[in-house]
This record gives sequence, C-alpha cells and structure tokens, in this order.
Amino acid sequence: MAAGGPEAAQQQIDEIEALSSIYGEEWCVVDEDEKIYCIKISDCLDQPKWTLCLQVILPPGYPTSEPPIYQLNAPWLRGEEYTELANSLEEIYIQNLGESILYLWVEKIREVLVEKAQSSDPEPDIKKTSEEVDEDNGDDFLLDYQPVQEDPVKLLNYITSESQEDEELPSIHHGNPLTDRRSTFQAHLAPVVTTRQVKRVLEKLYENKKIASATHNIYAYRIYCEDKQTFLQDCEDDGETAAGGRLLHLMQILDVHNVLVVVSRWYGGILLGPDRFKHINNCARNVLVEYNYVHSVDESSKQAGKSKKTKKDKKRTEH
Repeated sequence: MAAGGPEAAQQQIDEIEALSSIYGEEWCVVDEDEKIYCIKISDCLDQPKWTLCLQVILPPGYPTSEPPIYQLNAPWLRGEEYTELANSLEEIYIQNLGESILYLWVEKIREVLVEKAQSSDPEPDIKKTSEEVDEDNGDDFLLDYQPVQEDPVKLLNYITSESQEDEELPSIHHGNPLTDRRSTFQAHLAPVVTTRQVKRVLEKLYENKKIASATHNIYAYRIYCEDKQTFLQDCEDDGETAAGGRLLHLMQILDVHNVLVVVSRWYGGILLGPDRFKHINNCARNVLVEYNYVHSVDESSKQAGKSKKTKKDKKRTEH
C-alpha cells in the first residue's frame, strides 16, 4: 500500500487551503477525516448554462505517489463526453506526476464547460427540470416498488405496451431500491427476445424523467438464438467504467437469458468506491431472483443439498 508520509500530508493541507480560498462557496468539504471533497464547476458565475460536480477522495499517497480518486457528476454528462473528459483529467495527472493537480483539473473542466456554452450545444433544459423535481420531492423520486404477488394491473411499476407497432413492448418491472450513503440504486428488468425489444424498453424507461436524470443507467442483456445456438449479448457502462461488463458477467454466471437488466444509480455526493459495483450487481441479482430468472440463495442451497444426497445414494447403490 502506498504511504504518503508527512510530505504528502502537508501538501494536501496546503492544496485544500488554497482551493478553499480560491473557490469559496463552490468548494465543499464532504468528509474531512476521509478526505472527501466536492467542487461545483460552472461555465460562468452569473447565469450558468452548464454545471458539473467534481468529487474527489485524496488517498494517503496523494500527490507524491497516488492519484486522487474522482467522480464527475452531471445529469447531461454521458458516454463519449464522460470518457473524453475523464481521459483529459488522467492526462493532466500523468503530465504532472507527484504534483498537486486539483486546481488544474477544475480549470480544465471549466474550460470544457465554457466551450460547450459557446458552441451550439443545446442547454440541458430537460435535465434541469428533472433536478428541480428531485429537490422538491426529496426522497420521493423512486418508482414504486411492489412485490410480485400484487395485482399487476394496480402496480404503478408495471408498464404495458400502448403500441403494437413492429414488436410488442415487453412488460417492465422495477426492483426494490437500495440506498447507501445517499446514493440510490434501482434495477429494472424486461423479458426480451430481439434487440429491437431491447431498444424499445430502453426508450420507454428513458421517457420516465427520474430514470432519465439518473447519474448512470447501466444495462446488459442476453438473448439466446435457438437457430445458431449462440447468445446475442451486449452491455453499456453509461459513464460508470466497467459496470456494464461486470453486470453482463454476473448474468453469464447466473446463466440467465432472454432478459434485459438496467440498473439506475442516482449519485448522492459521497463516493462509494468498489461498493458501488457490489450494489449494482446485488440490485440486478435481486430483481432476477424476484422474477424467477434465477433461484434465491436458499433455494440454490436446497437444490445443491438434494443433488449431493442423490449422488451419495447413487454411490451407495453402486458399491
């Protein structure tokens, strides 16, 4: 484990003091002991069009031997744009190894936002609305979760097809939300047999303002093609690096097929580190168990017990 020593610790203190005085109210201490900080960055102070939050955790070895752990958060920041900005920050780190780089990062992000404001990029109006709704509703922003045995007609989380064009929109189910340190995760599931259905389900989910305003919507699907006896499968990180691949890997291990799983994450301002992947996979697994795509742990144990017993009995009869 890289240890920073007194030199790194003093450099961190100096850098934090400098940033605090430069950015004033834009700079926020999330957790002093854990060295978690957040800065709100805008293209301009008066009437900002584009705003982004940069969260950082400073490990003991920063800046001498370890990079800051960071997360970029903005409802409009997705896919290619997220990757591009993340790459720019990582380049700055590599070019300035051993030096304090947070100021350079903040100014690089601001430069990107100013460029966006000056270019023809439309303002993120829809996203602004979603954010305001989130604030007004407090915790009341999740889709209603209901257990399977309830009458599906009465469920708010049971979406049926209004249009029969091309292919029928499959029913979409929403799992039980999970919250950790103000980040909330919720899985959505739909049975699918074609990529067209995958596309239709994703479009339908994005019509929901709450889902559309999630920090990340990670998804993976597996479709079994009978004729070729192969799987058609794909995944999407949506800015949460490697999360889509991990979700697909889980689905492969569980051997589920003809299903799409989407996990929405609403970021709450505190970095979760590797725990976020655990939460994404747990949400996905729970919804797959609930809708009978896989056995629950208890059932799996019983099945395993039965098969062991059968094997023992077999051995007894053989000898």
